[in-house]
Amino acid sequence: MVYPMHGAGVIQSIEQKEILGAVQQYYVMHLPMGDMMVMIPLNSADEVGLREVINSEEVEQVLEVLRGDTTKMSTNWNRRYRANLEKIRTGNIYEVAEVVRNLALRDQEKGLSTGERKMLESARGILLSELCLSQDVEESEVEAALSQVLERQ
Repeated sequence: MVYPMHGAGVIQSIEQKEILGAVQQYYVMHLPMGDMMVMIPLNSADEVGLREVINSEEVEQVLEVLRGDTTKMSTNWNRRYRANLEKIRTGNIYEVAEVVRNLALRDQEKGLSTGERKMLESARGILLSELCLSQDVEESEVEAALSQVLERQ
């Protein structure tokens, strides 16, 4: 499953917990990137954007987005940052891929601010985690392929 802003992971169990006097069932999800465990209430999984990992056909579509041209971005870094953050928050893999592509290309052309560099790293990690799980391959292999796709003369 994919948890927006955190990336892809594996649901290891469903547990019942009492938190603040309320008993609920939670997905217990392990996120390999950052070796993190999160608990997501079952009844709000859709609201938080929890979704299935993409399939192999969708992987190719993600790579096409990464190979595509940069979309027009604001010259104001603050507006650009907020627009990119909103795309990442959607949890949509194509939006995340667009952010990675645009920031990577901007970094090659003009460089990035510290905030945008951190955003690129975060978005790239989210993208990597899903591509690794969807293809059942090691992170280093996906990282190398991703770097190759993003490198432009």
